[in-house]
Amino acid sequence: MEIGFIGLGRMGANMVRRLLRDGHTVVAWNRTAAKTDEIVSEGAQGAYSIPELVEKLQTPRIVWIMVPSGQATDDMINEVTPLLSKGDIIIDGGNSNYHDSIRRSQELTAKGFQFMDAGTSGGIWGLKVGYCMMVGGEKATFEHVEPIIKSLAPPDGYLHCGPAGAGHFVKMVHNGIEYGMLQAYGEGFEILKAAKQYDLDLHAISHLWNQGSVVRSWLLELAELAFEHDADLSSIRGYVEDSGEGRWTVQQAIDTDVPAPVITLSLLERFRSRQDESFTAKVIAALRKEFGGHAVKSAE
Repeated sequence: MEIGFIGLGRMGANMVRRLLRDGHTVVAWNRTAAKTDEIVSEGAQGAYSIPELVEKLQTPRIVWIMVPSGQATDDMINEVTPLLSKGDIIIDGGNSNYHDSIRRSQELTAKGFQFMDAGTSGGIWGLKVGYCMMVGGEKATFEHVEPIIKSLAPPDGYLHCGPAGAGHFVKMVHNGIEYGMLQAYGEGFEILKAAKQYDLDLHAISHLWNQGSVVRSWLLELAELAFEHDADLSSIRGYVEDSGEGRWTVQQAIDTDVPAPVITLSLLERFRSRQDESFTAKVIAALRKEFGGHAVKSAE
């Protein structure tokens, strides 16, 4: 098939590589021209402006947008749609809020375009193993673009989840679960590291647990790699960002009266990781001193 691809970041460029490998024609654009040049050298057709990208595509066009969620996605949709024709398809493959995907679908459908939301998981490993694709939108539109989705995914690695927003909704919950899994692994390895009575090899233990254990997983394989490169992770700071989906999952749980303590606490732990020192902990220490005479440590 033929597709226009907007955004050649860490995932976007590798997605284009998978599409090229399967024989699709890709017209690629990136805000930084050097990245466009790089992917052109690997077989893509380059576009150095959005109008050029649209001009190089035959109707009905398929335009995949892989830019940061939120305003950046809206801005790109608003930039490309005046250049498109009715019946053209826009796919948002970023980590958008599913409410935004529903809104965008309604707005674009009213203008005669087709819209699909594609929750994409796989990170920097997607080029090698494929991307898990969670897709929302009209079934007929999905069936039209399915060869592209199939090329991006591993065997059985994609699903039409339902109407507009369903793909990003499933991806949101997927990432919420990921928050809890990462937190559990992190806490477990910290307990092991803190056991001073033993000289435990975290790399060896993570490798061991991947051999038939009930906690084996791809994340644990990645932990094994991380400990192999840096046995005590001394080269990195314990600062953990969140890209939005964990917050949205917690809010969805609140909105639908679903108890989700593990996901919620894992999100709050990420906030704590960003503090050089916790003022909450200072208040607690001060109160313990006041009511119980407990010792406190000097800030110096």
